[in-house]
Amino acid sequence: MKADHDQITRLLKTARGQIDGILKMVEEDRYCLDVSNQLMATQSILKKANRMVLKAHMNSCVRQAVVSGDPEEKLNELALLLDKLAD
Repeated sequence: MKADHDQITRLLKTARGQIDGILKMVEEDRYCLDVSNQLMATQSILKKANRMVLKAHMNSCVRQAVVSGDPEEKLNELALLLDKLAD
C-alpha cells in the first residue's frame, strides 16, 4: 500500500474507537438519532481513509501501469471498484 501508513492507521484507530463508543451507546439504549449521528461520523472517517488509499493507488500503481504501457489491468480494477462504490 502506497498511502501514508501513519495517517491511515490514525484514521482507522479513530474509527475503531468510535465504533466501540457506538457499541456502548447501544448497550446503554441511547437515543436512536445520537447513535445514528455517531454511525455517520464513523462512516465519514472510513470514507476519508478509503479516498486516501485510492488516491495513493492511482498516483502510484495506476500511474506506473500507464507509464509501462500496460494500463488495462489497473483500469479494469478501477472500473470494478467504481461499480462497488456506485452500489
